[in-house]
Amino acid sequence: MTQPHIHTTQQLQELAAQSQIGKDCDCHLARFQGWDSITDMHWPAAQMELVAELRDPAVDEPTFEEFHPNGTRYESPEAPIALAYFPTNRASVWRCTHCGLLVMRYTEFGGYYVDHRARVLDPRWVVDAVTDAGADAPTDPNVK
Repeated sequence: MTQPHIHTTQQLQELAAQSQIGKDCDCHLARFQGWDSITDMHWPAAQMELVAELRDPAVDEPTFEEFHPNGTRYESPEAPIALAYFPTNRASVWRCTHCGLLVMRYTEFGGYYVDHRARVLDPRWVVDAVTDAGADAPTDPNVK
């Protein structure tokens, strides 16, 4: 069975709003607030279920351009989660079946390595943005 594809920021915001806190769960994924590396050994595969794909199937090679209008960085917990931008545009969304926490996950491929990355899908940071040079400012007033 294929998973639903998230096409709009509104869909992503609605999904993110369903996430639970997950602090006391044995998944320990609540600590992944900003695209952190996670090995297969630490990914709690037995209790994770794939719920959605964020990568647009119509785009052969999604952009590597990041969206940081307020000076955040890739690993920043406060970095915007913008559907059209890297790495969100290459991720899938997983739910812990024990606590309900939603986590985005993607795999980064380098010349000599494979690096799995995870980040909590926190609704506070989901923003609407476009991919052209005149990217729109985030619509979320909490983004700093």
